[in-house]
Amino acid sequence: MPNYCRLQIPGSTWFFTVNLLQRHNNNLLIEEIKILKACIKRVNRARPFEIVAWTVLPDHMHCLWRLPDGDTDYATRWRLIKTYFSKAIPQQEYRSSIRIKNGERGIWQRHYWEHWRREEFDVKQHFDYIHRNPVKHKLVNRVVDWPYSTFYKYVKAGIYPANWCGDNSMKIEAGE
Repeated sequence: MPNYCRLQIPGSTWFFTVNLLQRHNNNLLIEEIKILKACIKRVNRARPFEIVAWTVLPDHMHCLWRLPDGDTDYATRWRLIKTYFSKAIPQQEYRSSIRIKNGERGIWQRHYWEHWRREEFDVKQHFDYIHRNPVKHKLVNRVVDWPYSTFYKYVKAGIYPANWCGDNSMKIEAGE
């Protein structure tokens, strides 16, 4: 089992990409969005973190979290979200012999990508990237048309207009 060396900066803002193991033609995350949201809320109640931005796509998700002062433990939060979600849905996925031997489900990629966001400009770039991602993947033509996102919260707060990034001609960067 790998021993990941993860950066530990208390109270920081982090960008994450979390993928399903089988990404091709897999809509599990949006098909089970209610369960996923319940798992995230459950973890957030036990181990609080601020959700700055989040977009759930059919086979992966991107988000920005801000951890409380003095807290660096995003790894446990992700482990719990993945575990609760995996236990809440029926076992129908393919599992390799190694996963069966280890008692693991075949839902999530074991790892995830995290990037520390140190400057407000960097946070803003990733914030925009997260919300434009459904357009990037050609799931919708306009950001406002994707229902599995925190974008609506920012439209309601007057931070973004509903027609922001209304066409998909805008250059989309930040990595995945």
